[in-house]
Amino acid sequence: MIGARIQALRQNKGLSLSELADKADVAKSYLSAIERGIQGNPSIQVIEKIASVLDVPVQQLVSGADASEELPLDREWMDLTREVAESGITKEQFREWLEFQRWRLQRDDKNDQGEQS
Repeated sequence: MIGARIQALRQNKGLSLSELADKADVAKSYLSAIERGIQGNPSIQVIEKIASVLDVPVQQLVSGADASEELPLDREWMDLTREVAESGITKEQFREWLEFQRWRLQRDDKNDQGEQS
């Protein structure tokens, strides 16, 4: 699914496979494998690079959701985002923190499920 979305967006932008691979700094063979569904689980870093070049939100590549379907951010989220940006934390540092939190939550969920068995 993600491969088909990437391919369609790439073609809509008028980019060749080679052009997208070069601009996203991803191996052409790897990108081709993603588009053909051979590589069905690309890393979030690769997805972020591709989304950036295609100028679409990561969510659109992952789930197919259009940007217009995204939930609007309320004032508190906007303020929090601004605070993070002003604190000097880079986007990459924040992404790493989010990844860690997701991992921690998944680990905790698995531990909770193991205790319930």
